[in-house]
Amino acid sequence: MGAPGEKAASDYIISELSKAGIQPKGDNNGWLQAFTIDQGREVSADAYFTVDDRPLLLNREWFPLALSPAGLLTGSPAIALQESGVPWFLDLKDLTEMGAGSAHFDLPGAIRAKAVACAKKGATALILYNSSSRYPDKLSFDPKDRPQAAVIPVLYITREAKKKYLKDESASVDLRIRIGFTERQRTGHNVVGYLDNGAATTVIIGAHYDHLGHGEDSAVNQPPPPSVGKAVYNGANDNASGVAAMLELSRLLAASKLRNNNYLFIAFSGSELGWFGSGYFAGHPVMDLKKSNYMIDMEMIGRLNDTTHTLTIGGYSTSPAWASLCNSANDKKSFTLLYDSSGKGPGDYAAFYRKEIPVLFFSTGPYPDFHQPGDDYDKINYPGELQVLKFIYALIEGTNTRGRVGFAP
Repeated sequence: MGAPGEKAASDYIISELSKAGIQPKGDNNGWLQAFTIDQGREVSADAYFTVDDRPLLLNREWFPLALSPAGLLTGSPAIALQESGVPWFLDLKDLTEMGAGSAHFDLPGAIRAKAVACAKKGATALILYNSSSRYPDKLSFDPKDRPQAAVIPVLYITREAKKKYLKDESASVDLRIRIGFTERQRTGHNVVGYLDNGAATTVIIGAHYDHLGHGEDSAVNQPPPPSVGKAVYNGANDNASGVAAMLELSRLLAASKLRNNNYLFIAFSGSELGWFGSGYFAGHPVMDLKKSNYMIDMEMIGRLNDTTHTLTIGGYSTSPAWASLCNSANDKKSFTLLYDSSGKGPGDYAAFYRKEIPVLFFSTGPYPDFHQPGDDYDKINYPGELQVLKFIYALIEGTNTRGRVGFAP
């Protein structure tokens, strides 16, 4: 999301939608709908912690706690001495041993209380370490944690760093510390296209194109494998099976006589981080959502098992029409249909269900844990995906003369 790989993928999707005759329906009459998410804080790039001019590695040897305020300080303390006007050290061993086995022990709260007590006695910062190997503290910097700041900077050094840089507890060391934080924000882009048939209702067809497994800066520029129709995976993982189907449906529907609905095609970004793209679209639609007939969400439909032929359909109970339509689309019994009635599941469709729009979610992957290490285009069952695509097209065809399918909460 927001990385070069996202732009390469969205450019490709835009190109294919345009070839199909789909019109842009994003921001400012373009293809993209931009949105920003807050990913919390991160330690600023200029933060440092040095001992006798030797810098410790941030996040490997030291880190500030989320409750720490920003600050710049120096001092020449010794671990064994607690003098006014310098940073103090605190071994967490006693606190971790005291809290062992208690589900109600609040270590951050205990640290905050210690910081208050130490500051009253003249400490300018609190440097934590844990000499206990039996009772780990499990402390880390949490970017989503925004507690009230402690009265003095609070930072943590690992046991290994303490042994390396502060072995002699009676010796004074020269410390230089800078703690700062910056906000982490990402801007993602939904790709939105529209096939306007002049109809009173619109069918929303979506899939998401972001993926974390290949690295956020990966580009989709590998030689394409065999494709479903004209939709090409371009080296992306199984997420792209849903996008490929969406692109193929755009081509098929643009050339079809199924004119009693308009069709809105959306490639969502931000899904891997929590379905942010679909959530943003549902809150900032480019059309009147009350005119939506239903929404189809295609997750990973490229892994059909040739033995079981299992196709998972989520949102099955969100419309009374789905039972007959799915049975009709599966008239040749090509699939073993596995139904999940809820419209609130882990997918982009949930945002539309919350707007009281009937939804259907399709997947051939291991439900609900879709993504696996090593997923890539060579794992795709291309003939199997073509079967799934025909099923979904048949279902859309079945709704063409039905009017609204009707919502069921």
